[in-house]
Amino acid sequence: MSSTEPDRPRRTALDALHRSLGATMTDFAGWDMPLRYGSERDEHIAVRTKAGLFDLSHMGEITVTGPQAVALLNHALVGNIATVGLGRARYTMICRADGGILDDLIVYRLGETEYMVVANASNAQVVLDALTERAAGFDAEVRDDRDNYALLAVQGPESAGILKSLTDADLEGLKYYAGLPGTVAGVPALIARTGYTGEDGFELFVAPGDAEKLWQALTEAGADAGLVPCGLSCRDTLRLEAGMPLYGHELSTSLTPFDAGLGRVVKFEKEGDFVGREALLAAAERAAAEPPRVLVGLVAEGRRVPRAGYAVVAGGEVIGEVTSGAPSPTLGKPIAMAYVDAAHAAPGTAGVGVDIRGNHEPYEVVALPFYKRQK
Repeated sequence: MSSTEPDRPRRTALDALHRSLGATMTDFAGWDMPLRYGSERDEHIAVRTKAGLFDLSHMGEITVTGPQAVALLNHALVGNIATVGLGRARYTMICRADGGILDDLIVYRLGETEYMVVANASNAQVVLDALTERAAGFDAEVRDDRDNYALLAVQGPESAGILKSLTDADLEGLKYYAGLPGTVAGVPALIARTGYTGEDGFELFVAPGDAEKLWQALTEAGADAGLVPCGLSCRDTLRLEAGMPLYGHELSTSLTPFDAGLGRVVKFEKEGDFVGREALLAAAERAAAEPPRVLVGLVAEGRRVPRAGYAVVAGGEVIGEVTSGAPSPTLGKPIAMAYVDAAHAAPGTAGVGVDIRGNHEPYEVVALPFYKRQK
């Protein structure tokens, strides 16, 4: 899956196909990835109303196996992996000893003693190194499987119908955050009901050599349902509308899960010690007493788009910072996520603005997410 020149971005198994479709490519976390194929707004709306097809082969797959695989993961991660059932998945995080977030992850339980950890592309090596280091003393193996998988995602209200036409796997019985082995268009795959768009959808882990065949089959099966190829640009606006954090924006080593409003992923009640436990206990107490800043949604009253790093202001004072911002195709207005002082975090708080090139543009504080699909 990688190019032979180390100084060039890596290329996924679908690279030639993306270029043949006229994709605008971009370097993302050391990978050459499709940003958009045509209009990112049209791609966004297709996922909200019909279906979109994504290449996510830049994500980092790490397999953890062995008699003490679950004990290792419980020690290395903040979640309770012992309670993940066979064929299920869990959103969790890996933190430093000081509680700072190294990455947010999804862990799939593939077998009795086999787990797959999926890390963000930008942090895959960091997570691999941390898991390998934390495996010392455990009867478990940590394996870098990044080159053994391509990852395709079908997202949107029509995704189940499209996929159903290509597989005899029990999609109706497949719950959210669950995965099962199956065959899609004759290709062996791990079929997971997960995604990063706020819509129903599936992520398909396959061998890189099967990726193009599967992409073409999905494209043909979805033609009448309005399926379109989608790039990373609309994936970002989709996850922003859904209030989903992005590492490097809402999450970082300078924040604990409690700072990010995601303390629920930390399970202090699980057996044994885990990396960051003491620091996270202190962070939980601080957050309960008085959260320093709270992650909120902001909706523009005007048309100017806020960007990451812009100051959030009230009464002439800086009260926070935008972490992600973009025009929202669904709301028809610019939106942002931002960390703001707790005193200004309640939905409807008056007098909040964003400093956009010296002008304090008015914004409404709202609860996250901006968008929630109808079940």
